[in-house]
Amino acid sequence: MDRLTHAEINRIRQTRGATALLFITDRCPVGCGHCSVDSRPDSPRITDFDLFEQIVDRLSADPVRTMIGVSGGEPFVERRGLSYAARRITEAGKDLVVYTSGVWGRAADPPRWIHEVLARCRCVYLSTDAYHEAGTGPERFTGAARAIAGHDLPIVVQVVDQGDALGRAEELLVQAFGAGWAQYAELVATQGLPHGRGAAIFERPQRVPGRTLGACELVISPVIRYDGRVTACCNESVLMGGGPAALRRDCTSGEEVGHAVEEFQQNPLYRAMGTAGGGALTAHPRFTDLADREFADICGLCWAMTRRVVPEQDDLLLSAIDLVGRGAHR
Repeated sequence: MDRLTHAEINRIRQTRGATALLFITDRCPVGCGHCSVDSRPDSPRITDFDLFEQIVDRLSADPVRTMIGVSGGEPFVERRGLSYAARRITEAGKDLVVYTSGVWGRAADPPRWIHEVLARCRCVYLSTDAYHEAGTGPERFTGAARAIAGHDLPIVVQVVDQGDALGRAEELLVQAFGAGWAQYAELVATQGLPHGRGAAIFERPQRVPGRTLGACELVISPVIRYDGRVTACCNESVLMGGGPAALRRDCTSGEEVGHAVEEFQQNPLYRAMGTAGGGALTAHPRFTDLADREFADICGLCWAMTRRVVPEQDDLLLSAIDLVGRGAHR
């Protein structure tokens, strides 16, 4: 089986309907100063396991999705939930990708249940930077990296590109694997997000006219939280209750979660946002005044457009723009 690289995972995530992200817990013991979802050691976690299992079962039964990501918070603080999700998702024939800080890597040999989860993954995203290292220390990162590699899993090391963070991450990989670390892991630079605690650290991007903004490739990949909240995209502020209410649904059963995911998937505005893009949508008569209004990012433009759309009304022009956008992507 081919190794699942960062580029391949991104390609799958940008395929409509192919992926979803399971946000398995708000809790995380690391306490990074830049956390975009404000996770803390005492943040909420799974309490309704019946609902959680319904959610996982519904995702696992989805005939279209081929890859499910699991994030948080720190997924490995949820032994029962993560073990169940890993088993059900992979038994359904789907690829499992887990995002972790590696805080569990302190022991020379992690507990058996962690090995059982790792054995079911196709790839593991392992984060490190000055903020993570302050909470985990280098030993946990290197211990987690070695444990993951022990299952012959590709590792994607995500690093907030700030100062010498990339150089420091490479030093840690050398400590874990020696000079040949690149056969075990790839380094991926990311930008700090001005959400959660990160709002006090990272500046928002320079504002630009709406007509200059492109497509949002991740609006076609929904996020499902352990408590039944479903969001149309990966924006952390939306998941935590910010932005337009129309971008999220609070569900009380796996069946409702399935309906919400499908509703977002078929929404003509979000379909067009993911193909033609926000700038192209400003040509729509409903949004022309947004062409020259300035926004910090595509999310701001999407929020403004979302607040103007009446879900109960068909908009054939939006559907047409989506079709044109899909044609341009071929």
